[in-house]
Order: sequence, then structure tokens, then C-alpha cells
Amino acid sequence: MIFLRNLSMSAKVFIGFGVGIVLGLIFQKDILFIQPIGDLFLKLIQMIVIPMVFLSIISGIASIGDIGKLRRIGTKVLSFYIVTTVLSAVIGLIVAHIMQPGANFPTSQIIDTGEPIKPAEPMTVSQTILSMIPTNPLEALATGNLIQVIVFAIFIGIAITILGSQVANVKRVIDEANLIMFKITDIVMKVTPYGVTALVACSVGQYGLSIFNILGKFILTHYIGAFSVVFIMYVFIIKYIARISLKDFFTKITEVWLVAFSTTSSSGTLPVTLRVTEEKFHVKDELASFSLPIGATINMNGIAVYYAVTVLFVAQVYGVDLTLMQQVMFIFMTTLISIGTPGIPNSGIVLTIMLLTTMGLPIEIMGMIVGIFRLIDMIHTALNVTGDVVSTLAVARLEHMYKK
Repeated sequence: MIFLRNLSMSAKVFIGFGVGIVLGLIFQKDILFIQPIGDLFLKLIQMIVIPMVFLSIISGIASIGDIGKLRRIGTKVLSFYIVTTVLSAVIGLIVAHIMQPGANFPTSQIIDTGEPIKPAEPMTVSQTILSMIPTNPLEALATGNLIQVIVFAIFIGIAITILGSQVANVKRVIDEANLIMFKITDIVMKVTPYGVTALVACSVGQYGLSIFNILGKFILTHYIGAFSVVFIMYVFIIKYIARISLKDFFTKITEVWLVAFSTTSSSGTLPVTLRVTEEKFHVKDELASFSLPIGATINMNGIAVYYAVTVLFVAQVYGVDLTLMQQVMFIFMTTLISIGTPGIPNSGIVLTIMLLTTMGLPIEIMGMIVGIFRLIDMIHTALNVTGDVVSTLAVARLEHMYKK
């Protein structure tokens, strides 16, 4: 027990995943009595998603400080973050369509579980936009309407930024509440190894090892999607907007990547990201200290790719054909949800469940995805922090904010 207590969360999750496979193979369908443990785990992470997103977005926008910066530099920074997130989601969708990671999954076995398949009904663009605006924000919070909660939080964050020192106490309370939610999330995530064990054991017990045959392709699709963003989008921005040597960039960014891979946290990597951007890329402290902390909160290009690949994977597994309009709606949703994803380990797990539910797709397969999430979270965190640096370098060039 002391040995387990000293292990990192990722190691515990891998152990839980392995224990689940062994238990499932040994006891087969008799292991299903522990299903409530897995269901409890899913319920707990569903419990924290709304307050976590709500507080994180308000805190991130309010950190801009004053409306002058928001109008000038802030507009450029946020525009880069939003556009790159949208393009990352599009690239992720294209890669998932090409790779088809869920195409050969044993669908018949999953259908036999009785889990209803509920494809999302097609919506027009106007319906999609209107559905984002809450007529009753409290109802949106109570019912867990994530898109409407995000929009409401954005308005509150902008209002706090405009009011500035008049609501300094409110901002402090929001920041403190956000810290509390981070701690609650940390507490909930401590049960992850046990939830993984239960979900994996029940999956293996009911379906056998055949259910894991395509996870290798699923992981590969995530990595190809991430590298596609780097070589299609980031290279263009670095070379033609930031106007930095590609060799110089990839040499200097390596240190940030190593920390991102080891922590799987954009926020945890922030001190290194700041130092590398200021000292190695020579961006002025004023811009770096403003842009990068916001990016660690709202710029989630890697998570956008993760959502795109995962949703297409689940849709392919369950044989659900998403229409073009549904995929357009998904890109809108992915952009907003990615902005609301805190830069902490495993936050993507929490919001994936909400996104799948919103898209009308089953969430039970998340039991397997959680087991290998660390492997894909590493590359997506690295992509997140790279996007923060790339966007900051582009704004620095446009605003002439490099140190002389």
C-alpha cells in the first residue's frame, strides 16, 4: 500500500487499467457486480464539469486586467487562440475521417449491451447559434447546458474586466472559488484508478480482449492529428507571421515540450513557457506575462484535436453517421468547450463525457479511453503549450513587442 501511495496518478491509472483487464479475463461476466463503482466514477466527474468550466472561464477572461488591453493586444491574442482552435478541430476531424480509428470495432457486441444510440438531430446554423444563448442562466447551470454556461461565463468575465478595481473583491472571490474547484477536481481524480479498474474489468468481462484491438490505431490517430496541426498550421504561422527560423523555433521549444509531456498540464508548464518565451525568443515581458497565462487557460488546440478524434471515434464505433451540419455544430461546440478546459491533467476526460452526451453519443466507452488517456494527453498538452507560444510570437511580431 505504501508503494502504491507513492506512485504518480498516471502510474496508478496504468496499474488500474492492467488490473481491470486481468479481473475481466478471470471472472468474465461475473465481474459485472462492480459496475456501480465505474458508474460512480462517471457520476463524480460529471458532477464537477459545470462549476469547473464556469469558474475557469470567468477567471481566465477577468485576468486580462483592463478594457484597453482587451481591445488592442487582447483582441489579437484571443483571435489567434480562437482561430487556431477552430482550425485544430477541423484538422482533427479530417485526420479522423481519413484514419477511421473506430471503423473496425465489434459494433454488434456493443449494441447487445442495450445502450441506446441517440444521434443528435440536425440543426441549422441559426438554431445552433441561438441555442448557445441562455434565456435563464440559472437554468443552464442547473440543467448542465455546457454551451450556455460558457456563453454566460464569457459575459461575466468581460463585465469584471470592464469594471476593474470596482469589483476587485468579486474577482478575488472568483479566483478563490476556482482554486477550490481545482482542489475538488483533484480529490475526484484520486478515485480515477478505481473507476478505471471497474470500467475496464466490466468491459473485458463482457466483451473480451477484442474490444481493445483498435486502441492502438486510436492513439496513433491522435498523434497524427497533433503533428498535422504542427506541420500544417504552426509552421505557417512561425514562418510567415512570426517570421522566425523553423530550426531556431523547434530547438528552443524542446524544453517546453519535455515539461509538458511530463506534467500533462498547460498550467504546470507555464513557468517554463514564460521563461523560454521571454529569454530565448526575446518577447517583451508585458506581452508574455499577459498572453501566456490566458493561453494556459483558454488556448487548447491539442484538446480540440482530442475532442475531434474522440467524437469521430465513438461515432464510428457505434455506427452513427454525423451529418455535415452536425459536424459544423461540433466545431462550434469544440471551440467553446476547448476554451473552457482548464490547463490541468485529466480535465479533458471530464469534458469529453459532456461533449459526447451533448452530441447524443454513448459515454460507456470512456472507460477504455481513460485507461490510455495519459498517452494521448501527453501529445495534446505539448500541442496546447506550443500553440500558446506560437500565437504569442505572432502577436509580438505584429505589435513590435520583441526586446531590442
